[in-house]
Amino acid sequence: MNAILLTGALLAILSGLMNGSFTLPMRFLGRWEWENVWCLFIVGSCLLMPATIVTVIAPHSWVILAQAPARAVLIAIVTGFAWGFGAVLFGQSVSAIGISLANTLVLAISSALGSLLPMLLLEPQNLFRPAGAKILLAVAVELAGIMLCGRAGRIREQAAGVDAERGGMVGHARPIRVALLMAAGAGVLSAVFNIGFSLAQPIADCGRAAGLSQFSSTNLIWCIMLAAGAVSNLAFCFFLFRRNGSLKKFKQPGGLRLFGLSAGMALLWGGSIFVYGAAVPRLGSLGTSIGWPLSLAVGLLLANGIGIGMGEWRQAPAQARKWMVSGIAVLLVAVILLSRATL
Repeated sequence: MNAILLTGALLAILSGLMNGSFTLPMRFLGRWEWENVWCLFIVGSCLLMPATIVTVIAPHSWVILAQAPARAVLIAIVTGFAWGFGAVLFGQSVSAIGISLANTLVLAISSALGSLLPMLLLEPQNLFRPAGAKILLAVAVELAGIMLCGRAGRIREQAAGVDAERGGMVGHARPIRVALLMAAGAGVLSAVFNIGFSLAQPIADCGRAAGLSQFSSTNLIWCIMLAAGAVSNLAFCFFLFRRNGSLKKFKQPGGLRLFGLSAGMALLWGGSIFVYGAAVPRLGSLGTSIGWPLSLAVGLLLANGIGIGMGEWRQAPAQARKWMVSGIAVLLVAVILLSRATL
């Protein structure tokens, strides 16, 4: 692996570390409702951070963005809006079943689909080449790992109940079958995010033609997709504000700490997106097929480490823990197979 590929891989790993840890503050935000936390998180990560980065690094990006190909812009808007509902499902699933299991299911599903579909859409000829065959095998292995982890979650629920091991997690517990459906939906729609990024590359091409760097050109895509995703997320949050009357919770005494934790979530997750955007161009023509699963796999491992450290599996029977460890091990095999596709 040459220096450029190595740099891309390291950036993808950093992105995964940030992505895997951003839900940790949700364990300490139980004084608020889910919609209070998620609203601030979305405003920070999808609106304020992208706008600030673009304005500071390349202020003329907004003029260039107005000249981007209309079709690519539409793709970015539609896929970003669809991904927004996936983000809602992900946030709900973390509240329902905890950091460890929710991240494992969502990230694994997103990794599998997010690596396979861009290749099928952009470079289908690779399907019949060694790299494509390795990706297909890795996706099949990932699906096996997902099933093992899902089995672990079912055993844990049967032994300890739906509210087991959540600690001070914001939101409400749900039956494992409901949480699994939410996690699956979040994984599918999260893969749409990567597909949209792949198909919206003409926007970045327009930026480079106008003199922007690769990083700044990629940020044009993120700005559109994240803003579109913010619309669907905030619409759901304001629906919950109205239904639950929870908007007033922002005025609770001692809320500064809660605002700070929500801002930390936004910085970690929003930062992971921009770091990932810097990784993809360095990974070659299969960047979105390799960088995406690598980043998500690192996030998966870290999220599981956090979940275990926070005691999410403390009351689970030994059998459930064995199934979970087996599932993670299988997913690691898939990561190794995917990394071989870069060679």
